[in-house]
Amino acid sequence: MKKYKVGVIGATGMVGQRFVSLLENHPWFELTVVAASARSAGKPYGEVVKNRWMMATPIPEQAAALTIMNASEDIAAIAEKVDFVFCAVDMKKEEIQALEEAYAKAECPVVSNNSAHRWTPDVPMVVPEINPEHIKIIPWQRQRLGTKRGFIAVKSNCSLQSYVPALHPLREKYGLTKALVCTYQAISGAGKNFTTWPEMVDNVIPYIGGEEEKSEREPMKLWGRIEDGKIVNADWPSITAQCLRVPVSDGHMAAVFMSFDRKPSEEEIIETWKGFSGRAQQLELPSAPKQFLHYFTEPDRPQTRTERNLENGMAVSIGRLRPDTQYDYKFVCLSHNTLRGAAGGAVLLAELLCAEGYMD
Repeated sequence: MKKYKVGVIGATGMVGQRFVSLLENHPWFELTVVAASARSAGKPYGEVVKNRWMMATPIPEQAAALTIMNASEDIAAIAEKVDFVFCAVDMKKEEIQALEEAYAKAECPVVSNNSAHRWTPDVPMVVPEINPEHIKIIPWQRQRLGTKRGFIAVKSNCSLQSYVPALHPLREKYGLTKALVCTYQAISGAGKNFTTWPEMVDNVIPYIGGEEEKSEREPMKLWGRIEDGKIVNADWPSITAQCLRVPVSDGHMAAVFMSFDRKPSEEEIIETWKGFSGRAQQLELPSAPKQFLHYFTEPDRPQTRTERNLENGMAVSIGRLRPDTQYDYKFVCLSHNTLRGAAGGAVLLAELLCAEGYMD
C-alpha cells in the first residue's frame, strides 16, 4: 500500500487532536497538513494546542512542528499538499456543508466526522463492518459535484457505534422488528473533559441536543440501499432512543431491548455475535479490530473503564443478554466514543476507501 499524504481540518479540537494522535506512525497515512480557524492559522500546531492537549499521549513531534493553515481560506493550497483530508470542524451545519463541498470540488476527498452531510442522499455514511457497499455511491456524487477525485464520505454518530453493530448481524438473520435503546454517553462526546466541564462531576444530564433523533434515524441509512444514485433508507426495524450524558471521560454505553420475527435462542445470538466479521476484517485494515464484537459472560461486564480500550478502542463489548418481559431480549453494550465512535471510525473508513481504490 502506498503512503497517502493527509490533512486534518479542525485539528485543534478534541476530535482533531484524536486524529493527529492516531495518524502518528500510521502505516498508510502521513500527516502533512493541519488546519484550523483564522485565529490559529500561521502558528505552530504544538504552540497552539500545548495548553489544551486532551490526549493521554504527548503531542506528536512531527505534528507539533507543522504550521497551521487556514481551513477556510487555504483550500486550494491544502488540496495540493494532500491526497485527502479528515474533517472535524466546529461550525454551523450550513458552513460545514459548504466547506466540505469546497474541498471535494478542489479534487480533495473528505472523510468527515461531522454530521452536516449525513443526510445528503449521495454521501455514504459508513461503518466498514456494516455497510461498506455504500461507498459505491461515490461515482454518482462525483457526477453531481463535477469532480474526478473529490467526494465526501462520513461516519455515523458516535452513539450508534455501541448498539448498531450488535443489532446488525441479528437484523436479517432473525428478522429484528423493533429495538428500544438508552444510551449513557461520555463527556468527551461533547468535546469536553472534567476540567473544562466541572458541572458534569457527580451529575447526569438527561438530554443531549439532537442525539435521540440521530440515534433513531441514522441506523436506517446504514441499513439502506443504493437506488438511482441515492441511498434509500431502510424502513425496519423501528427504533426508539433516549440519550443521557453521564460523568464518564470516554465510552458510550447502551442498554438495548429487542424483538424478532423469528426469535432465536440466547446461544444462537451469542454465537452470531462471536462469529461476525465484516469487510474491514476481510481486508485486514490497519485500524480494524481482529474481533469486532466481544461477548462477556460475567454479570457485571462490560464496564466502561475496563473495556472501552479493547482492541485499541475499536471493538464493541457486549454483555448481560437475557430474556425480557416486554421485548424478546435485552443486553448492554459499550464502545469508545472518540475512537470507534469518532476519529478512529473515520480513519478506518479512510482505510477502506484506500483499499477499495477510491483515493487513487
